[in-house]
Amino acid sequence: MVDRPQGGRSPVPSSQVRGPRGQGALQRGPGQPWHCRGPPPFPVSLLCFALCPARASQEQKADGAQEALTPQPRCVRCCPPPEKRFYPQFQPMPQINMTILKGEKGDRGERGMQGKFGKTGVAGSRGHAGPKGQKGSMGAPGERCKSHYAAFSVGRKKPLHSNDYYQTLIFDTEFVNLYEHFNMFMGKFYCYIPGIYYFSLNVHTWNQKETYLHIMHNGAEVVILYAQVSDRSIMQSQSVMLELKEQDEVWVRLYKGERENAVFSDEYDTYITFSGHLIKYSGDP
Repeated sequence: MVDRPQGGRSPVPSSQVRGPRGQGALQRGPGQPWHCRGPPPFPVSLLCFALCPARASQEQKADGAQEALTPQPRCVRCCPPPEKRFYPQFQPMPQINMTILKGEKGDRGERGMQGKFGKTGVAGSRGHAGPKGQKGSMGAPGERCKSHYAAFSVGRKKPLHSNDYYQTLIFDTEFVNLYEHFNMFMGKFYCYIPGIYYFSLNVHTWNQKETYLHIMHNGAEVVILYAQVSDRSIMQSQSVMLELKEQDEVWVRLYKGERENAVFSDEYDTYITFSGHLIKYSGDP
């Protein structure tokens, strides 16, 4: 941009007008008064005279009259000093070569614990029925239906009197003993087929003596057969149903001799009998 002085003829750059060699240059900004950079080489009136002779002569006269009144300063600062700004000093960050710090590959760690199971999802809708398959081949014939049996019936032809200890009633006559489940020597029935059994006991009492017996199951008293002292002898009976497991034992026991206790029988007739049989096998539905 070129700033023309009033009444001037030649354009002068607004940024600066240089003076004689070795001297400072006159400067001004747009719309600002002239000022010098360095010591002024000559009066402003001479610069105006050089730019415009006609106007310079008039201004020279005015300047001469004004200089006679008051002396003018050679250089005046017309702009405020620039603000001092402080900028942080740039500090470059160090860069680390990661390939130098990388170590060797470590061993594989142990497997972690299993996490918790998630919530059960909603059941899906039922799918469509598939097509009917072909008829299969006939299977092999099955085994013959097995039936389970167990039964015994034994008797005694000898009388028995109580003693200071409990006595197992031993039988000497065998009526039925299917598969030898009743041991005649021990006087006990041993269960080999688990299920429900029925047992019955029949005895003949003794005159003027008490009759006191128990049907035993694995050492526990189940039922009692009892008759009080009487002037005449009578037939007395007892029965019970038991659910037995394999290797269970059932027998008859005479009570010990706290008082006169006995059962009657003789070699001619059988007065004492003990019987039992399986009603239902536990494996049947």
